Amino acid sequence: MPPDTASSDRPIALPDAESWATLRRFLPYLWPRDNRALRVRIVAAMAFVLAAKAVMLALPFAYKGAVNAMEQAGAAQGLSAAAEVAIALVAAYVLGRFSALMFDNLRNVAFERVGQMATLSLAEDVFARLHRLSLRFHLNRRTGEVTKIIERGTKSIDMMLYFLLFNIAPTMIELIAVGVIFYLNFGWELVAATAIAVIAYIYVTRRITEWRTRLRREMNDLDGQALHRAVDSLLNFETVKYFGAEAREQQRYSDAARAYARAAVKSENSLALLNVVQAAITNALMAGAMIYSVWGWSRGLFSVGDLVFVNTYLMQLFRPLDLLGWVYRTIRQGLVDMAEMFRLIDTETEVEDAPGAPALVVRRPSLAFENVAFGYDPDRQILDGLSFEVPAGSTLAIVGPSGAGKSTIARLLFRFYDPQEGRILIDGQDIAGVTQDSLRAAIGIVPQDAVLFNDTLAYNIAYGAEGADNAVIKRAARDAALMPLVERLPERFATTVGERGMKLSGGEKQRVAIARTLVKDPPILLLDEATSALDTRTEQEILATLKRIARGRTTIAIAHRLSTIADADRIIVLDHGRMHESGTHGELLTAGGLYAEMWARQASEKGEGVERDGAADR
Repeated sequence: MPPDTASSDRPIALPDAESWATLRRFLPYLWPRDNRALRVRIVAAMAFVLAAKAVMLALPFAYKGAVNAMEQAGAAQGLSAAAEVAIALVAAYVLGRFSALMFDNLRNVAFERVGQMATLSLAEDVFARLHRLSLRFHLNRRTGEVTKIIERGTKSIDMMLYFLLFNIAPTMIELIAVGVIFYLNFGWELVAATAIAVIAYIYVTRRITEWRTRLRREMNDLDGQALHRAVDSLLNFETVKYFGAEAREQQRYSDAARAYARAAVKSENSLALLNVVQAAITNALMAGAMIYSVWGWSRGLFSVGDLVFVNTYLMQLFRPLDLLGWVYRTIRQGLVDMAEMFRLIDTETEVEDAPGAPALVVRRPSLAFENVAFGYDPDRQILDGLSFEVPAGSTLAIVGPSGAGKSTIARLLFRFYDPQEGRILIDGQDIAGVTQDSLRAAIGIVPQDAVLFNDTLAYNIAYGAEGADNAVIKRAARDAALMPLVERLPERFATTVGERGMKLSGGEKQRVAIARTLVKDPPILLLDEATSALDTRTEQEILATLKRIARGRTTIAIAHRLSTIADADRIIVLDHGRMHESGTHGELLTAGGLYAEMWARQASEKGEGVERDGAADR
């Protein structure tokens, strides 16, 4: 089994510079300039936050007053004035707690749409960006890892918005307010003790969280690796069964899952350590502050209510401080996830429209390659100075040995890549100078492997043109000789074709691909070895259909079986990225070159196949 090279080569730690860059990138989603309604909601949510915080800061004064009033009432009989004051203050305290809770929930109501719209906006940006990236990116990246990065990144933004607005900022405000209150009521000693405890808490939280962030990054990589192995294995389950490799696949997935489990255990253990250290710091502050209050009371400096006052403030302060550790960890993890997603967004687009590029206008669908040179890698040249022309309405066949560059021509024609040299013309217009959308609208393709969406037959046929109605779908299915299949299906056009169309046979998938192209109705048709994976009988049926739909269109047929393109108007033979021969079928056979050699070899293989079939019949 070949070695697995799926491990990430990126650094585990997220540098502070990258953290700030990610945060700056995130800020436009926090304050959307083009949506006034959302900005109003953010302002309203912040007003509710401040109102809730003001109420919570006032509550300890009511609590302290109630306790002091009860102390003054002492053993007095009946409902004294002090007791009435205590009751009123207790009622105010309870009402304040309810008001703070109400303000928090009103804040959530005001902010919910902001978070959802920000998440939606980011998800749409990433999805659109992924579809603009080049074919090279999608061939090199693993689908499972990409989807996981998008999922984690888009979920992070709502969380980041919530915590930055409603936890970090209010906690800072509360820390300052508590410091001022402690100074005015107890002097600088308690303020200094609180400041030291908070600084120690933040420092320890940051250091341990940095360590946990590295563990989280490792977990993300291992999680993506396990998901990739699972998705890759399930998508290729037929191949797995062909080679009896179920045990191998189980072992590969198990290895990745076990590695993830080990990383998860280490991460959870580090969380336990962080919680214990945080609790030690906060409880040390609580003990010191309470002892200080009791000491002051014993000397007549503080009242009994002051003990409750300090305790209540510290309890209120500990709650956001406890959350601050969790929030900090969550934000750091969110920054890791969002940085990964922003890397996807920032991936360089290899093929882009030129600024102000016009749409392609096709009046006469002629096509020409002029001295085109291309290689996927600098040291791997695929096409080397290739030139040919296809007059409007004619059929050009391209043949040649494997690796000669036939399929590369299709990719260049669709501008999945741009040639390093030369140019490609359609109706005299350089395709590098027109918009990609208009270019691809002018070309239809029937590929060798017709990949379908896991949806209905109607959806897959109508995919050729947005807004295609039922009449267009039925006409395309009839012209593609697909109606016999449709009439056999109980749900007819509403039949689901399965993942990648696996519920259909090869010939049926090809007919759906043909129908889809008919719906598109392009002036240029590209047949990329459209029958090479089919049996002889199905091939002949599909060929008849293809010939019928090619009438009146400019057609390029890339073929391996020469018998399928013998009636083409012109045939070019590629070898090592160059045009080796060119002519009609008869001219090439007469020339006795590479084409004639390939024809003889395929005829011999076909004859041997017939002889074997005859021997088997006898």
